[in-house]
Amino acid sequence: MWGWLRRLAGTPRDIPDALWQATLTDYPFLATGLPAEQQRLRELSAGFLANKEFHGAQGLVITDAMAVAIAAQACLPVLYFGAGRQPLDWYDDFVGIVVHPDEVLAQREVMDEDGVVHHYDEVLAGEAMQGGPVMLSWQDVAAASSERGYNVVIHEFVHKLDLRDGQPDGCPPLPAGFLGISSARQARDHWLATLQAGFEDFREQVIRAERFGAPPPWLDPYGAEAIDEFFAVASEAYFVNRPQFAQDFVALLPLFDAFYRPGA
Repeated sequence: MWGWLRRLAGTPRDIPDALWQATLTDYPFLATGLPAEQQRLRELSAGFLANKEFHGAQGLVITDAMAVAIAAQACLPVLYFGAGRQPLDWYDDFVGIVVHPDEVLAQREVMDEDGVVHHYDEVLAGEAMQGGPVMLSWQDVAAASSERGYNVVIHEFVHKLDLRDGQPDGCPPLPAGFLGISSARQARDHWLATLQAGFEDFREQVIRAERFGAPPPWLDPYGAEAIDEFFAVASEAYFVNRPQFAQDFVALLPLFDAFYRPGA
């Protein structure tokens, strides 16, 4: 346990070759970039590991392989977000990553418009809290699938990007000049309008599949719950199966390219 990782002590050290190559084998979508991109991902992953704390829940022992796998997938969305350690600044609002063996049953409560509080249970594969830790189910981390466009690590860390401006609304902070749009406010409006159209179309596909037996979309139907969940679910697919994403989400591709690959 923690043979290599426990020696980091806050200082980034190279991820051992055997450990990195095993990660690429287990998660082949991480190995699709050019050699320089893979090296950059490896460096960012080492920096991520040096500044985060992993905690195994319910007796789960976090191995070096598990930690590196999570780090590499977490760093993939921010790979092009600047030089040096700049990309990791997007994740500077938290330190802890809690990993459970499998899904977690969380107790929830909501108040309706009449002021009545409703209690319910929700099964979670992961959760990202603003200013707080990230929770992951290792069972779901290991079940990452390019075929299904499924990746719980990317999903939760995209939520962290979305939350950078304090609002879980499916729109991360955007700069003036994004996609050639003069102001940040206009860029945000364009993002939300484009994403909303994609969300409504996806939700309609899920409804037709569930109610009328139509072919289901290839992505997790959980993306139909809300626009912020759609952003996270669509981002999973963008990173793990770009060809299929480009085919099914033509309007979203230039949007995501401009955000996730600025200047690339």
